[in-house]
This record gives sequence, C-alpha cells and structure tokens, in this order.
Amino acid sequence: MNQHAKIEIRHSTCPHDCPSACALDVEVVEGRSIGRVRGSKKQTYTAGVVCAKVARYAERIHHPERLMYPLRRTGPKGSGQFARISWDEALDEVGHRFNQAEREFGAESIWPYYYAGTMGLVMRDGLNRLTHVKKYSRFYQTICANVARIGYAIGTGKIAGVDPREMALSDLVVIWGTNPVNTQVNVMTHASRARKERGAKIAAVDIYDNETMKQADIKIILRPGTDGAFACGVMHVLFRDGYADRAYMDKYTDCPAELEAHLKARTPEWASAISGVPVAEIEAFAKAVGETKRTFLRLGYGFTRSRNGATQMHAALCIPAVTGAWQYEGGGAFFNNYALWHFNEAIIEGHDAVDHSVRALDQSKIGRILTGDAEALHGRGPVKAMLIQNTNPMTVAPEQALVRQGFARQDLFVAVHEQFMTETALMADIVLPATMFMEHDDLYYGGGHQHISVGPKLIDPPGECRSNHEVLQALAPRLGAKHQGFEMTPRELIDATLKLSNHGDIAGLEADLWRDLQPDFRTSHFLDGFAHADKKFHFRADWLHPPFGVTMGDVDKMPDLPDHWAVIEHADQAHPFRLATSPARSFLNTTFNETPSSQAREGKASVMIHPLDAASLDIADGDAVTLGNSRGETTLVATLFEGVRRGVLIAESVHPNKNHFGGLGINMLTGADTIAPIGGAAFHDNKVWIRKAVA
Repeated sequence: MNQHAKIEIRHSTCPHDCPSACALDVEVVEGRSIGRVRGSKKQTYTAGVVCAKVARYAERIHHPERLMYPLRRTGPKGSGQFARISWDEALDEVGHRFNQAEREFGAESIWPYYYAGTMGLVMRDGLNRLTHVKKYSRFYQTICANVARIGYAIGTGKIAGVDPREMALSDLVVIWGTNPVNTQVNVMTHASRARKERGAKIAAVDIYDNETMKQADIKIILRPGTDGAFACGVMHVLFRDGYADRAYMDKYTDCPAELEAHLKARTPEWASAISGVPVAEIEAFAKAVGETKRTFLRLGYGFTRSRNGATQMHAALCIPAVTGAWQYEGGGAFFNNYALWHFNEAIIEGHDAVDHSVRALDQSKIGRILTGDAEALHGRGPVKAMLIQNTNPMTVAPEQALVRQGFARQDLFVAVHEQFMTETALMADIVLPATMFMEHDDLYYGGGHQHISVGPKLIDPPGECRSNHEVLQALAPRLGAKHQGFEMTPRELIDATLKLSNHGDIAGLEADLWRDLQPDFRTSHFLDGFAHADKKFHFRADWLHPPFGVTMGDVDKMPDLPDHWAVIEHADQAHPFRLATSPARSFLNTTFNETPSSQAREGKASVMIHPLDAASLDIADGDAVTLGNSRGETTLVATLFEGVRRGVLIAESVHPNKNHFGGLGINMLTGADTIAPIGGAAFHDNKVWIRKAVA
C-alpha cells in the first residue's frame, strides 16, 4: 500500500452467517479499496475483536479470482467452460428460460434458492419478493436454525434471553454445543473477561477437545447426540443434592414435581452409559453449577444438528430453571436474540403477494427435489429452473450424491449469482457476478447480541458486479413481476423497513452506528414471567403445538419432559462410527474457501479418529481413509486425536469438494431426513464406516 495513500476509517457490519455480526472499522484507501478491518471498540459486544478471516477481508474482496462479468456455459455442466456475455444477454436468457418453464410446467416449476451468504435483510431476503409475486415454489429454510430455535422457545416462549454481555459478570460460563473460538469469537471475549476480572470458571460441553475446550477449566466431552442424557443426569444431581431452587421453580416453572419424579431414574450412571461422560465428571459438573448462582449457559447451534436436536436444546435449557440462575446478574441462559428485532420485512419480501397454496420446498431436500422425489415435491411437478443467490448447495447441502445427480440434469436451467466460481456456479447455465457487503447498502441484526445497524456501501464493486437487489430489479420487468419493492433503492427499502418496524429511519440508525435493543434486566431474565401464556418456563414441552412453524416428522414421539430421545443414527455393525461435521476455524460454511490464508491454515480435508480406534483398523496418522454409509463415500486424511470418545469421528468442514480425494465432499455422508418438530438438518448425526483408502 502507498504510504502516502489517503486512508479513511469507515464503519460497517460483518454480513456473514455468524451470530456475532461484528461491528467493523474498515480502512478505505483512496475511496477505491480497503485495507485492514478491525473490530469496533464503540460497539460493546464486538468490543474491538473480530475473527482472523474477517480481519483479512481485503484478501477476499480484492481477490484476483472474483467473478467480474456475466458468463454463459459453453461446455458440459461442471466443465468450467464459459464465455463472457453482456448483462442484457444474461438477463434476457434467464427471463426467457423462466418464462418458458412457467408456460410449459407452471410457475411452481421455478424455485428461487438462497441462504445466508449474507445476513443483510435486503440482499438476503429480497429473492422471496420475486418468489411471492410470481407464485414460484416457495423456500423453506431448514439447514441452520430451525431445530435450535424451537428447542429454546419451547421452554422460554420466545427466542431471547440474558444480555450476552452478562457473561462478563458470571462466575461460571458454560459454553454448550458450540465452539466459539472457531465460530463466534466474541463469546470468548466476554467469558475471558469474567475469568480475568472475577475469577470465573469456563466450562465447555462438546463432542471433542476443540479450540474452545482447550481454554476451558471444566471439560465435558460426550458422544454426539447425547446432550439430553447428560443434562438429565446433571439435573438428577441438582434435585438429589439440594441444589434445586424450589421456591424459584414454584413461582416460575410449570411442573417441577413432575420433573423431579421423572429424573429419579435419570441417574449419573444412566447418563454416563449413554453419553460416555464418566459419572464423576457428571457429579462434579452438577456440583459446580449447583453451587454457582451466577451460572450463564451460552447455548449453541452445533448440538442441535442432530435428529434429537430440539429435545437436546430444551434439556440443557432446563438446567438454569432448576437452579434458579435466571434470578441473578450473570446467570441464566442465552442462545439467540431473534425476538428482539421485530423487523417487518413486508416490502423486502413481498408479504402482500404470498399465496400459501403455493408449495414450500425444503432447502435441505434439494437433492431429492431435483431428482424427482414425489414426497419432497409435495406430489406436484418437477423443478425446471432455479436462480441461486448467497449459497453453495453443491457443497453444503446434505445427500450430495442426489444433489450432484440433480444439478447434472440437462433439462434443469440454473442461474447462479455469485462472487466466486463455486462448485455450484460450475454447474450453472448462466453465472452472474455479485457484489460483496462493502459494495452495497444493507440492514443487519446480530443474532448473538442485541444490536441493529446499517452497513453502508463503502467502495464501488469491481468489473460489472451487481448486487442481489439490482439483479432482481432487472429481472422483474422481464418476468412481468410488479411490486413496489422492485422500484425502490436498497436505502429506500432499509428506511421503509425501519419505519414499518418502529425503529425510526435510516438516518437515525446511521447516526447511532449500532443501536442497542437489549431490554431491561427484569425482561431479559424473565423476572416478570416467561413468554408463554401462563408466564411459566415449560419443563413440559408441547411439541405438538410449537410457538411457530408447522409440525412435521415424528413429532408425536418426542418426549415431553427432558430426556434422551434415541432417534439418532446409532452406530451398528456395518457402520461402527458416529461422524460429526463440525465447523472449521478458517472457513464459514464455504465462504473463505477461496482465500489463501484460510486455505493455508486448514490444509487438507481431514478426519479426527481416536488412536486406539485407528490402531484397531491399522490406520496411521496421515493415511488416506475412506468414510462411507448408505448415502455415499468420501476420502480424506486421518488425524490421530485423543480428544474424542472412542467410536466418534470429527471432520471439521466445509472444505471444497475438490479438497477431498476424488472430489466427493463430506456431505456425501449427511442426510436430509425431516427433523421433528418443524424440520431441520442433522449434519452432526451420521453413522459411518472407515477404512484405509485404496490407492
């Protein structure tokens, strides 16, 4: 960088699929490029800290392999053979193919598909407006949050909790089912502050000795899908040894006597047999929680990515209701602040055009949908055309064998709007170059904290890149789609959304930089009652009548009181191992797969295996190994690792498919079964076999 270059510090918000939504201070160089990116000290949750991959964002936004121009496929699907075309040619082609599919097969044959490559409301959710106006097949989100959200809300009545900054005021921070060193570094900022300033302990509950657990004082390593059993064993001890706050439960919970009776049989010995956690560790953990009034449970997404994930979240959430930790500053629980925003996205999403008779297709079942599965298609016709934004299903979606088969269809037209030539873009007929977050305006919220913000455009995009909203505006007249949202600029959409949501206007929010919406102490700690109609925390979960979502899956078989629901994919003789695909530190789903520093840190795609398991299979550290099950196979490198229970494999992901030998990625092994009670994906719940790879 020219040492005499003019550098201006501008503010923004990280848009990526992470609860931290970090407040950023960005070096804008000569108004044209960016330099260093730092966490803003002005926003009290970010508190000056961002992850290394975002700190190096210049490496991504100015990457030489960014897509710059529209492209048309000229060779076979997946060949990478494309020719540059104009925007008008590209948009005309998309419009023509969509209109042709609608004429021949009906509007539901078109399926706009997106996800959380950006969490900005305008650029992420605007595609729904086109879907609703045109009556295209609707999009049901299941890959990330459904299971965790319903598991939490079934207990508290809403998705909100203690101010996450109160971790710094806790005496015991329990980080459960999440690895924030890899996935949301700011959790560690506040937990570490509690340890430094108060002498607090940090406990980690997870399925392997990950980077977060290495910083913990108390370490609980359990088998995947057994958190509910562990939580019940802990609560058994809390009742047995007098740590249960009976006065609190009588006032604030629905059925404490029934819970206590139910837990009589859920002894530490019972929990240990299921979870693999030694009895002494269950007893010691329960004692630490019981003796520490200011215990803060920071609950994550990871342990809910299982067929019993909702019951696991609910079971863990019951612990602070048993101890009464909610009463104390620095005590209680937090998962996500979804209930705080009250964003009315009516204009962004085109709510006035929603037709609920139009089918809603499950994003996790994309492989089944594109290969003609009648149930996944709701008994209706095939999908013939897609526009994909902000996601890379050819790598991240489960049941990759079906996904690959579906995208290879010659009768399927696919347009992909992307920043890089992802493995999904390689399968497209038309590829459109997309802006990054510093190149457009958008509106953000922090799921892991309590701030909302405007992320303003800081620099012009390179080449001919266009934002998601610009693409929708240009397609609308070609498709005969009319809605006021297509006529508005991103800033006008942000302003209108803020006003509809009673959050003032865009000028006011920009003046605030980041607005703190955290409710007062009593509200955050539910001291005037929980959010159910009876004002109680619900130990008894009414899964058949959830506070949101449409019930599906084996909802009628879910246990109503906290328990181990044994619907996970149990290891068997043919598949003796359980596999979880936990997040890698330097990738974010498949974002940052393309940056050299992330590639260098993550290296080859690998799988962790206990040394004793490896020895029994004659597998040495660094050997190529193949994992398989009924869905498919993948080959990667074995890493011997003592920090897992016997019979458990961990593959930190998501590496590009091409990083695996043979180009078949880890999601060859993951399933798309419907997860009760409202759908979801069980990425960390897989039975597999493992053997040395054939040369």
